Amino acid sequence: MTRHRVKITVLKRVTPEYIFDGDVPTRPNGEKYTICTAFKEGEEYMVEPNMQCPEKFCSYAWKDIHSDVRVLALGGDHSPWVESPKMISCCTDGIRPVSFTLERLDN
Repeated sequence: MTRHRVKITVLKRVTPEYIFDGDVPTRPNGEKYTICTAFKEGEEYMVEPNMQCPEKFCSYAWKDIHSDVRVLALGGDHSPWVESPKMISCCTDGIRPVSFTLERLDN
């Protein structure tokens, strides 16, 4: 089975202020949550055909989007609302989520 490279592009980081209508919860240490600092909009990461997590990619976000990356890497599509061979996927951080564009590339 042919495996493809997949490009991950950071689409959007959502602020906790937006999620909580300005009433941002605090961490156990008393500090307010801030926007995700692991990513910046427009950053790109490459997933090679071995489908390993890209270097310096957040391991929590990787866990959340890995199944979508795998579908694209193996040649599949299951996103009828985005033009193939792309998908939109996100991490499931409910306080400060990040959305990604995934794109299958020809090897």
